[in-house]
Amino acid sequence: MAKILICYYSRSGNTKKMAYLIQKGVMEEDVEVDTKEVKDVRVDDLKDYDGIIVGSPTYYGGPAAQVKDLLDKSIKYHGKLQDKVGGAFSSSANVGGGNETTVLSILQSLLIHGMVVCGDSSGDHYGPVSIEEPNARAEKNCIRYGKRVAKLTKQLHG
Repeated sequence: MAKILICYYSRSGNTKKMAYLIQKGVMEEDVEVDTKEVKDVRVDDLKDYDGIIVGSPTYYGGPAAQVKDLLDKSIKYHGKLQDKVGGAFSSSANVGGGNETTVLSILQSLLIHGMVVCGDSSGDHYGPVSIEEPNARAEKNCIRYGKRVAKLTKQLHG
């Protein structure tokens, strides 16, 4: 069975809420999922998953230091995460607060690992975003994203 890790950093709780909404979507597709705070994820854990979705609040247009630290340490597995499915999500304090640049920064790291990422032609194109606490739109996009990433992970890793 395919297995996905959702890891996140959340200071206010908004990114955490998004993580569990994405988890809901993954579970609807009958894919095993572990949802953890980034502080509880060891870099060695990354190789044990078929899909990895990373979430962070937006700090100065990029991911939180705690998320960046995990991504920096993931160099240990450069070339060994190839063909796993990747994804990203973010929350920020306001519109134009850097959500897209944060998501793209995370995705850039995953793409350099050779991971496959799941874009979306409608909704949040790069990954779910929320302005402050997830509203109905963000909730819908998070659940939908979890389902789409889970479907892709099943297709690639059964």
